Amino acid sequence: MIKIAMVEDDIQLAELLTQYLKKFNIEVTNFEEPFLALSSLRIHKFDLLILDLTLPGMDGLDVCKEVVEKYNIPIIISSARSDITDKVTALQIGADDYLPKPYDPRELEVRIKTILRRYNKNAEDIEDTKKKIFVLNLEKREITKKGQYIKLTAAEYEVLSLLIKREGFIVTREEIFDNSDLLNHDYENSGSLAVIINRIRQKIEDNSKEPKYLQTIRGMGYKFLQ
Repeated sequence: MIKIAMVEDDIQLAELLTQYLKKFNIEVTNFEEPFLALSSLRIHKFDLLILDLTLPGMDGLDVCKEVVEKYNIPIIISSARSDITDKVTALQIGADDYLPKPYDPRELEVRIKTILRRYNKNAEDIEDTKKKIFVLNLEKREITKKGQYIKLTAAEYEVLSLLIKREGFIVTREEIFDNSDLLNHDYENSGSLAVIINRIRQKIEDNSKEPKYLQTIRGMGYKFLQ
């Protein structure tokens, strides 16, 4: 059951949406007063918030801002206000979607499920990243181990980042050279790749002589595990 909090002072509309969404296993709890909604969010767990902007006692944009600051919950703005400034402001302060009234309840149902799929996927991705010992940040060209920055030379970074990208798969020496802008086959002939691998191990392994992350697969190449 998907649990939705809705802040809507139009009782007829709230009842219509509540009954319609119930058919899709979506349970709606409506609050006519924004202060009641904010109090309930402190106590109860909801999957998503549907928020009107024109409300008694408190503007919907102020409600949106407070919810974004205090709670980790996706927000759909449902409003008859047609000013583009309201839409832009709502999205800028953290709303996930803006649905202008009037609208077909079917569209609201689709948007709810679309946002929750994306929201839950992002949460899973974040959780997966938290579980990983090594995290590769391509934008910053950084690699961390348990959140600690690993100081690498350019060549070490290129080799280790490739191995992390191919985690769980054997990467041949030829692939390393083919995918590197810094290494050339002179490294392969001189045995310098082995030197780079050894230096990486000294920086990432608990015991470089018994590596558990960067493994050599004899006669084939290297495999990165974590």
